[in-house]
Amino acid sequence: MTTLIATIILLGVLIFIHELGHYLAARSIGVRVERFSVGYPPRLMTFTSIPDGWEFRFYFYRRNEEGKIEWAPFYSKTISLSGRKGTGTEYCFAVIPFGGYVKVAGVIDESMDTNIDHKPDELMSKSKWKQIWFMSAGVIMNTILAFIIFTGLSNHTGKPVISKEPVINELLPGLPAEMAGLKTGDVITAIEGERIKEWDDLTSEIHKRPNQQISLSYSRNGETGTVKLETSFQLNPTTGDTVGVIGVYPNYEYEPVSFFESMKMGANATARGFGMIILSVRMLTSGQASIKELGGPILIAQLAGETAKAGWIPFLSLMALISCNLAFLNVLPIPGLDGGHIFITVIEGIIRRPLTIRMRMAIQQIGMVLLLMLMITVIVNDVGRLFGN
Repeated sequence: MTTLIATIILLGVLIFIHELGHYLAARSIGVRVERFSVGYPPRLMTFTSIPDGWEFRFYFYRRNEEGKIEWAPFYSKTISLSGRKGTGTEYCFAVIPFGGYVKVAGVIDESMDTNIDHKPDELMSKSKWKQIWFMSAGVIMNTILAFIIFTGLSNHTGKPVISKEPVINELLPGLPAEMAGLKTGDVITAIEGERIKEWDDLTSEIHKRPNQQISLSYSRNGETGTVKLETSFQLNPTTGDTVGVIGVYPNYEYEPVSFFESMKMGANATARGFGMIILSVRMLTSGQASIKELGGPILIAQLAGETAKAGWIPFLSLMALISCNLAFLNVLPIPGLDGGHIFITVIEGIIRRPLTIRMRMAIQQIGMVLLLMLMITVIVNDVGRLFGN
C-alpha cells in the first residue's frame, strides 16, 4: 500500500506540475484551454467555467436512452455567479490518478485532433515564439520544481561536510568492501602500502585503481588486519572518467547554511541531476551501458516505495531527480514530446510556412510509435527485474 500511495503522489505531482506549466503558459498568451485534467480518463468529476457561473458534473455508469450501460454524467448542478465571463475551460478530476493533461484549442497533439479553425484564441494562430513558450513551459516547470525541492532540502539539512577521518560509516551491499568482510567503524590505515591519514587519501588511492587487485589494511577495535579485494568502477558524473570504487561511505556532518547558500546548492544539485542523465545517454550510445538497464514505471514505483519507507527526505530527493528526468525526456526533439513540437515549430519558422496537417499527423504518428517502442522496452526490463531474470 505504501508503494502504491507513494507512486501516485510522485507521478501525480510531477505530471500535474508539468501540465500546470502548459496551462499557465496558454493563459498567458491568450490561448483557449479546453480541458485541464488531473488524472486520465474516464472523467469522475468536472467543473466547467461558464458565463455567469460554474457547471459541476459527476460521472458514473448509467443507462442511456437506448438502455445500454455507459459512463456518463449522473448528476449535474449549476452555480450562478453573476458577472463571470466564463472561459469554457473544463477542469477535470479523472479516475486514473497518475498525472494529467492539458488540451488547448488549435493544436495537433497526441490526441490527433485536427479541428483547427485558425481563430485568434487557437495556439496555431499565435506567433512562433509564443508557441515555443507554451510547448516548453512544462519542461521549465519540472526544472523549477527540482530546483525548489533541492533548495528546500539543502536549507533543511544544511551543507554536508565529509569527516576527514578514514572511518567506514556505511557499506554498499554486494560491492568489494562488504564482500571482503570490512565492517562499519573500520579505520582504513593503508592501501597498497600507501599510508592513509584522511578520507581524501583513501578516495585518491581507490579512484586511481579501477578494476584492480589491491591490498587494504585496517584497524578494528584496536586490532589490525589486511584484506585483498578487486575494486569495481563507476563513471565520474563531473568529468566522465572511470574511477575505482569499493562501496564505502564516510561519515558526514551537516553545517547550517543561509537561504542564498541553499539556493546555490539547489541549483548545483539540479545541474548534477541533468548531468547524470546526459552521462547515462553517453554511456548508452557508447556501449558502456545496455538498454536493458533502462527502467520504467515499475522501477519508479519500487524506488518510490523504498524511499517513502526511508523517509520524506529520500522521497523528495527521488521526486526532484525524476523531475529532472521528465524535463530532459520531454525536451528531446522526438515527435509526440514537447521537444518534438518545438522542433516542428522551429522548422516552420525556418521555411516560413506551416507544414500541412497531413504532414503533422504523419510526424505525430511516427513519434507515438517510437514512444510506444520505448515504453514496451522499459516495461519488459522492469518485468525482468521484478522476476529476477
